[in-house]
Amino acid sequence: MATTRYASTHWEGTLFEGAGKVTLESSGVGTFDVSWPSRAEEANGKTSPEELIAAAHSSCFSMALSNGLAKAGTPATSLDTQAAVEFTPGTGITGIKLTVKGVVEGMSNDDFVEAAQAAKDGCPVSQALAGTTITLEASLA
Repeated sequence: MATTRYASTHWEGTLFEGAGKVTLESSGVGTFDVSWPSRAEEANGKTSPEELIAAAHSSCFSMALSNGLAKAGTPATSLDTQAAVEFTPGTGITGIKLTVKGVVEGMSNDDFVEAAQAAKDGCPVSQALAGTTITLEASLA
């Protein structure tokens, strides 16, 4: 069965001087400040669309990899994933790098890298970001 998740943003002012608040409505876990400087310069305690994409991508990828490893009979003890989303003002998102370290008993590093690549390709967030260069660095811990 399909699910739908919701987030909303309230923005006031111009792009460069204004600011907004992003609310994660479906989960209700919070409202987060966002502004152009927090996107294009330093975060300064605020989030950005790219950070939210990074959160979505790292969690989706981890779920896909966890599922793939379990289906292969080598469930992960743990996976630590970071997604780095690069944003260039005037150009947009120019790349995403996924870095994962896993603890998986009875699996070679080569097999882990292969499973991670399959998870990257099959992750619904990766698919939604088709057209963006997504690189992967995977290794056992």
